[in-house]
Amino acid sequence: MRLVSVNAGLPREVHWRGRLVRTAIFKQAVPGRVRVHRTRLEGDAPGDPSVHGGRHRAACAYPLEHYRYWERELGTGALSAGAFGENLTVEGLDEASVCIGDRLRLGTAEFVVTHPRMPCYKLGIRFARDDMERRFLQSGRPGFYLAVSREGWIEAGDPVEIVGRHPSRLSVATIFALRTGACRDRALLRAASELEALPESWRQKFASWL
Repeated sequence: MRLVSVNAGLPREVHWRGRLVRTAIFKQAVPGRVRVHRTRLEGDAPGDPSVHGGRHRAACAYPLEHYRYWERELGTGALSAGAFGENLTVEGLDEASVCIGDRLRLGTAEFVVTHPRMPCYKLGIRFARDDMERRFLQSGRPGFYLAVSREGWIEAGDPVEIVGRHPSRLSVATIFALRTGACRDRALLRAASELEALPESWRQKFASWL
């Protein structure tokens, strides 16, 4: 497992469907070492802090393996790292293999997996497609957010190590299936509602569905 690319970008305003939208969906690969702060990466900032960035969403990771799927589906040809607005393009680590609460080490920094990424219309801006948000949801390839448990430095090529497994063993894929309604298992819903590694808003959502 390795870190393929570190990607960052600052918010910009773009015209979309007749209005001005502030977004940081456009990320670029950053060469060399990048400082990991408690709530963000150096050189990166969220376009909308209410849904990106902060303690539970300091960085977003997306598997490189999904790129081949999207290149076929969208007919785009080769996509560059960071195409989905993620900060960390990773290889060998996906939604089925990583669980909420797992601890990861990249470089000298450590992270905790907090929740799946839920797409928004800004992916449509990035790919100039109105159907991108829907397609992203249906694909079952959301990627995942990370909290920073130890600040440090990372760079492309660093190994990704799982240094601690959460005992619940609720994978990112399972939580995503619960959140999108693809899975309605009440036992899993209850377990998710009691999973302290998830943000409180997610736990409350699952509890309300019980």
